Amino acid sequence: MSRYEILSPEGLRVDGRRWNEIRRFHAQLSTQPAAADGSSYVEQGNTKVVCTVTGPAEASMRSKQLHDKTSVTVEVTFAAFSGTERKRRGKNDKRVQEMRTMLQRTFASAILTHLHPRSEITISLHILSQDGGVLATCVNAITLALIDAGVPMTDYVVGMTAGITTSTSSEDKTEGEPLLDVNGIEDSDLPTLTVATLGATENISLLQLENKVHMTLVESMLAAAIDGCAKMKEMLDEVVRKHGEEVARSGAL
Repeated sequence: MSRYEILSPEGLRVDGRRWNEIRRFHAQLSTQPAAADGSSYVEQGNTKVVCTVTGPAEASMRSKQLHDKTSVTVEVTFAAFSGTERKRRGKNDKRVQEMRTMLQRTFASAILTHLHPRSEITISLHILSQDGGVLATCVNAITLALIDAGVPMTDYVVGMTAGITTSTSSEDKTEGEPLLDVNGIEDSDLPTLTVATLGATENISLLQLENKVHMTLVESMLAAAIDGCAKMKEMLDEVVRKHGEEVARSGAL
């Protein structure tokens, strides 16, 4: 698919957004209060993720018991119906392992692990629907679930994706237009960058780019994604604030 099919003559994308607009966003906290210490449900476009957090609690295995900090474990499960192909991804699936490792490293550095030595935090992700930006949506779901569980962190960890369009008729591969928060069609057809930042800052805690792209295009994609992270931080903050107000009204505080 060429850029002319990705973008209309009016500059609109296949779902009607402009290049710098984020998809419809919906999130909830405490979706499973009886099953976990913290939980969340996040929709970004048609990508849907459920996250639960347990801990800090006593480590389930001695190998996970660190004498000076908390160990962080991430589990990722894709529903068989989540994608266009009914395919069940097991724990040994390469993509699942990569996501688990990246998320584990990202949140182990953001959580104040030194406050709870010899304990374990288990993060479980269930991807119900895939429509682009899955990793970024998982980052945002984990952040909300950790906040719901009361786990101390240095700041929000905020995820966002950005793609880049290039004209197939042009020989110059150093020019392109960034697209913020890619959907499934864009994700499968365009070079896509996933970024996670700490709060509304430009401190990057996660960066993933699986395509070969000219450095000038990477800079454009990175700038768009970081700007999108700042927008997403405000949206996550609003969700947390609204949840806090609901809890206060119910008399739970």
